[in-house]
Order: sequence, then structure tokens, then C-alpha cells
Amino acid sequence: MAENQSNGAAAGAQEDNKQQFAIHKIYLRDASLEAPNAPDIFRGEWKPQVNVDLGTEAKRLDDSTYECVLRVTVTAKIEDKTAYLCEVHQAGIFGVSGFDENTLEAVLASYCPTNLFPFAREAVADLVAKGGFPQMLLGPVNFEALYMQKKKQQAEQAGQQPADDAAAKPS
Repeated sequence: MAENQSNGAAAGAQEDNKQQFAIHKIYLRDASLEAPNAPDIFRGEWKPQVNVDLGTEAKRLDDSTYECVLRVTVTAKIEDKTAYLCEVHQAGIFGVSGFDENTLEAVLASYCPTNLFPFAREAVADLVAKGGFPQMLLGPVNFEALYMQKKKQQAEQAGQQPADDAAAKPS
């Protein structure tokens, strides 16, 4: 009996060993800074309204290799004038294997962007500073929480869809 339990544990360990994650390359895919109202924007008081938008996408390159791109867009406005628009597409090539489909989706949507974010944050800070603006340091982001929130919204929408269809049908 003990032999069967230890064999079962060994089989479970072998399955866990098949799960692999590796960072093959991290690179800046695209970066831009626009200051459409320069130099006039530098003449006033610096109290901007800042908006940060994040987005991720992943695509399969081959059986166990994926490219993940983290898009960060920072817009700073003073009243109705755009001070700057900074956009960074930080990308990485990741080796991911041995995960079931749901876990793979979570790894690509949360774990990969978490690894990319420090590089994107640095690129944004550098671009904004080189544009002559005060330093812009992005705060930490919990990509796992964002992923879970998105999954919850998708589940709620999927749950509402049939109800909406049923309500639209005549009795």
C-alpha cells in the first residue's frame, strides 16, 4: 500500500516537472513620445491629469513558445491640452509548456506581463524625462488581479447573454 502511494507521488512529481517556464528574450517592440503642445506646455504650472492604459496580448510562435506584448500608454494633460502621450510596447518571448489550457492562459495574461512591466516602466520613465517633463514613475500593477477581473466580467457577460436572448424572444 505504501509502495502505491509513493509511486503515485512520484508520478505527480513527474507531471509537475513537465511544466516549464523560461524567458528567452525581452525587447522593446515599439516606443514613442509625442509632445504636441511643446514648447508652450512648459511655460505653465505643471499639474497634469495623468491617465495610464494597459493592455496585453499573446500569440503562439510554435508549440511551446509565445510572444507576449505589454502595451502601456500614458497621457498627461493640463486642462484640455495634451502635454505628452507616451506609448511603449514591451515584448518578450517565453517558453511555456506542460500547462493545461486554463493555466496557460493565466500564465500568458498575468505572469508574462508581470515580468515585462519593470522594463516598460523604465522605458516610460526614460522617454518622459528625455521629453523634458518631470519624472513619471508608474506604480506597481497586479496583473493577476486584472486577469481575474477580466475573467469574471467575461463570465458575467456570458451568463447574461442567454438571458438577454431569452428575453428578446416572444412568448
